[in-house]
Amino acid sequence: MYLFYTPDIETSHFLSEEESAHCVRVLRYDRGDEILLTDGRGTTYHARITNPHPRHCEFEVLSQEKQEKTHNIYLHVAIAPTKNIERLEWMVEKCTEIGVDEITPLLCRFSERKNLRIDRLEKIILSAAKQSLTPYLPKLNELTDFGMLMKMYKPTPNPSLKGRELDEVRGMDKFIAHCYKDEKRELKDALRKGRDVLILIGPEGDFSEQEVEMAIANGFVPVGLGRSRLRTETAGVVACHTAVLLNED
Repeated sequence: MYLFYTPDIETSHFLSEEESAHCVRVLRYDRGDEILLTDGRGTTYHARITNPHPRHCEFEVLSQEKQEKTHNIYLHVAIAPTKNIERLEWMVEKCTEIGVDEITPLLCRFSERKNLRIDRLEKIILSAAKQSLTPYLPKLNELTDFGMLMKMYKPTPNPSLKGRELDEVRGMDKFIAHCYKDEKRELKDALRKGRDVLILIGPEGDFSEQEVEMAIANGFVPVGLGRSRLRTETAGVVACHTAVLLNED
């Protein structure tokens, strides 16, 4: 059964114009046909079409079910966009299928791409979620400067809590994956089951040494993603899958 996205289902029982056209004109659903809906926040709804209008298809809800995520953590991947935008789009699609909760495009010193069409990425996320019958849509942030992200995750000024101690209270582990030959652990060994994760993936030219130092100073743990040297988009998918696999319910 095809999955339709209805974020306003609590206040409106109409599909959006785009979803209506796909439902009625493309898939040929008619009055009385049953459809599957999601609000993108984990609830799926079984519904029946009452008015198969191609621009504002109306339905009635028959039942609803809250679905738990496949993993028990909040997973945030911050990644530098690739020069070839299709590679980033592929990564966003696959991470959505795997179960990422939040994606932040990251502007770094060596970034080759410094602009993005967020609306296009949002459509790719929606399509991937519907295709894989995922009732959770990940949050997609605007392109964010590396320094700004560091400020967002800088430990709150508190004389009794610093760096990793504060992250312990938050229940979150922060990682930066890079290719320098510094001392670092493998992500699969550094992850701790049941703890939220934020992992940074750099551009094709890697993070600068200064960015790595800044991240470490802000409580990020340097990690590797295996022996192979991975493309940026591959690293994003590997990191996402590793964290989800370790924390599957």
